[in-house]
Amino acid sequence: MNAAEMQFLDWPLGRSSIQVITFWVTLTLVNNINCKMRLVVILALASLASAKIQHDRYVLNSLSNRTRDESYLKKYSPDWTDLDTRPLPEWYDRAKIGIFLHWGVFSVPSFKSEWFWSDWKGGSLDCFNFMYKNYPPGFTYQEFAPMFTGEFFDANEWAQLFEKSGAKYIVLTSKHHEGFTLFPSKRSYSWNSVDVGPHRDIVGELSKAVRSQGLKFGVYHSLYEWFNPIYLEDKHTNFTARVYTDTKLWPDVKQLVNDYKPSVLWSDGDWEAHDDYWRSTDLIAWLYNESPVKDEIVVNDRWGIGIPGKHGDFYNYADRYNPGKLLAHKWENAFTVDSKSWGYRRNMKLSEIFSMEQLLEQIVTTVSCGGNALLNIGPTKEGTIVPIFQERLTSLGKWLEINGEAIYSTSPWLSQNDTLNGNVWYTCTKREFNAINPIAKPKPGDTVTAIYAIALRWPPSNVLVLRDVTSLLHSGNYQVEMLGNEGDYLNWSISNGDAKIRFPNKAAVKSEYAWALKISAK
Repeated sequence: MNAAEMQFLDWPLGRSSIQVITFWVTLTLVNNINCKMRLVVILALASLASAKIQHDRYVLNSLSNRTRDESYLKKYSPDWTDLDTRPLPEWYDRAKIGIFLHWGVFSVPSFKSEWFWSDWKGGSLDCFNFMYKNYPPGFTYQEFAPMFTGEFFDANEWAQLFEKSGAKYIVLTSKHHEGFTLFPSKRSYSWNSVDVGPHRDIVGELSKAVRSQGLKFGVYHSLYEWFNPIYLEDKHTNFTARVYTDTKLWPDVKQLVNDYKPSVLWSDGDWEAHDDYWRSTDLIAWLYNESPVKDEIVVNDRWGIGIPGKHGDFYNYADRYNPGKLLAHKWENAFTVDSKSWGYRRNMKLSEIFSMEQLLEQIVTTVSCGGNALLNIGPTKEGTIVPIFQERLTSLGKWLEINGEAIYSTSPWLSQNDTLNGNVWYTCTKREFNAINPIAKPKPGDTVTAIYAIALRWPPSNVLVLRDVTSLLHSGNYQVEMLGNEGDYLNWSISNGDAKIRFPNKAAVKSEYAWALKISAK
């Protein structure tokens, strides 16, 4: 065995197959090995290198899986440092799109917003005039509750609409700041949907119907209640007392979780007190360690003063939050289809409703930057979803039937928004799920199976000009097709460092809005 052959035996398998092959081509040329033997050696080494790469990927994937498996066994301490180590349940990152439902007694006046009671008592002139003109003197907010009838509420009909919309999870207001619960709370006597109003367990009916459609079910729950006297007494002590937390909040949340097993607990109404008053870390540790949904439940970041954007499985930061850039932690953009209110408004105008273009812009930009989109609609007091909301949801479903491949189970790509064309946003699909950081950009060890460029506007002269995929296309190893028109590969050219992709005739394209291009290896 000569010195060169001895060198091969010490060659690290971590080298790329190209490096190994180049070495052996040089070696065999020098030693004048016959062509057939040379080819056998090269193929054998390429196979070894490929096996090493696959082994490395397997190890990385195993580590990710082990992280998730260990999280199921781990007992989390009730402190943020430990709670923040919990890996995000995979279903949530893959889902991408959810529907938010704001429904309660505020749906009866259905004026201004779901904050009607607080605004009215706080001196809002609009609310005062509304009540003065339409209700007798001395009328109280509690008298709206029997009018919250829900006589047309059909949980199965709602769930079928949600499934048709393409959403993968639903979040219902189990209790808003008014304190009225949509389940038979054992701590809200005569102020819940079973005792008064529809006389039905709304949370129970909808959770079953939603799951029957293959969707995840979650609940929104307000920590505080505007006019609950027990809460107000605690507030009067500067929150040194926790009577409300211990006798009302905790029992309600545990009842919700034990009885309905939600996959999402969406907290709100936290901003008046610090997390130690709410006992937030104790509650979340219970959810992660002992609750019947400990392995799949996710919580947001609204757990007390200073907590939003710092702790939680996903961050909301603020209502309608959409930063337009990649963040370091999983987040969610909760926004309203009615741009003025979360609850239903009888006097809303068509111009105040998001168009499909506006709706898709929120969804595409959010998903491109690693977020989930939670779009909100408000049902009526009778239990109907008005036609304009139905139309938006069904139109979204049709778009996702064509373009869902560029949304569901995707990850952020190297670029989010094209540096030349601000109307184009990118996503990609990777073979392995990163449980430690699901919204991380692709790393060298990741296998990217496809890149998607989603154009929010149809390009002038049917030619889309991009910059961030030029190097990929220039390599000659990739092809481009439009989702909905699969197999019809698009022509492209490169000029002055920019890629120019020719779109098909618009009349032949299936998608009516926001067109997704799939860039994949030939």
